[in-house]
Amino acid sequence: MDQPNLTLSPSAAARVATIASKQGKPAILRLAVEGGGCSGFQYKFELADGPETDDSVAETDGVKLVVDAVSLDLVQGCVVDYVESLGGAAFRVENPNAAAGCGCGSSFSV
Repeated sequence: MDQPNLTLSPSAAARVATIASKQGKPAILRLAVEGGGCSGFQYKFELADGPETDDSVAETDGVKLVVDAVSLDLVQGCVVDYVESLGGAAFRVENPNAAAGCGCGSSFSV
């Protein structure tokens, strides 16, 4: 596990901690990239029980963000944020590697 150039915002860390507490799980958010979505790749979020051996880990306020080695190439340098607006609330990835994204914000292309 190395220290990647990934950032979990304080608002995202607080939301992960709240969700994990309600589900009785550790405060660990896994970010993965899968093929699909309207722009070619899509983000997948889930709570993890712990980091895997090849994961990169970033930590904010005691909450961990883990990313597998394959996904890391596509999200290196990203910021994972949690935003609330009139349209709803969601985790948002600000990805400097994305050349284009879709309107829903859950998929991107490089």
